Amino acid sequence: MAEMFRVVSFGARLEDAHCLRVRRALQESGAVVVGESRNDDGRYQVDCLTVSSDDDIDTLRTTVAPLLSDETGIAVVPTALLGEGTKLLIMDVDSTLIKQEVIELLAAHAGREAEVAAVTESAMRGELDFAQSLHARVAVLAGLTEGVIDDVGTRIELSEGAEHLVAAFLDAGHVVAVVSGGFSQILEPLAARLNLTHAKANELGVDAGTLTGSVIGPVVDRAEKARCLRAWSEAAGIPLERTVAVGDGANDLDMLAAAGLGVAFNAKPAVRSAADVAVNFPYLDVVRHFVRL
Repeated sequence: MAEMFRVVSFGARLEDAHCLRVRRALQESGAVVVGESRNDDGRYQVDCLTVSSDDDIDTLRTTVAPLLSDETGIAVVPTALLGEGTKLLIMDVDSTLIKQEVIELLAAHAGREAEVAAVTESAMRGELDFAQSLHARVAVLAGLTEGVIDDVGTRIELSEGAEHLVAAFLDAGHVVAVVSGGFSQILEPLAARLNLTHAKANELGVDAGTLTGSVIGPVVDRAEKARCLRAWSEAAGIPLERTVAVGDGANDLDMLAAAGLGVAFNAKPAVRSAADVAVNFPYLDVVRHFVRL
């Protein structure tokens, strides 16, 4: 029985020839194009095809895969995200919702930014155990005054389009959550500013106004990120098929795999290859074109 899918081409610039090749490839596979819309907001362009197909989603993704490039991405979106009903958007924070890695900004106050950045990069590639690497990185913060947290908070920059993406989902009545291997002292004010439904991160140890160089409680790792996705979707009565997860590092892999649509955002190669769709430009709000809001 045929199902409906959305096939979204996106890039800083979309050539008409590319859009025609996508349409032709789908039609040659037996899919029927039943609708098309285009959007150009001056930053990026989007071409959305609504198709009816007897093929499963993996087959459709294989069909359009040869048309992917560094400049042009293609998302094939499952039926569940195109219908009615509340949806859940869950995102990583560092290098996804925001442009920076907070641990590196904090480490700069200790004169250890380059060292910590190298460990972060290796952990995000999946070369190191995330929890162990986090404890090692946080240890270099021992002795810093608690005021560095406020200083770093003022330097946080949202990714391009992040605020627009969050508002679009919330305004449409959906659930927006973030889960981070970063720190709650930074995340909580940001979550309040954006009116996020849920937010979870690690807590930095502080004693008498000084960072202890430790993390309080269990680390928010890749397993915990996936657990949060499942728990928050269940609490809202949202099936996993109607969830979208966005992240960039190896600690996001379980969350991306569990979601109805897993999106790699300017991600490490292993994450791009594992995700359902890879966004390789700086505009996070392109994700709103992937689902029906």
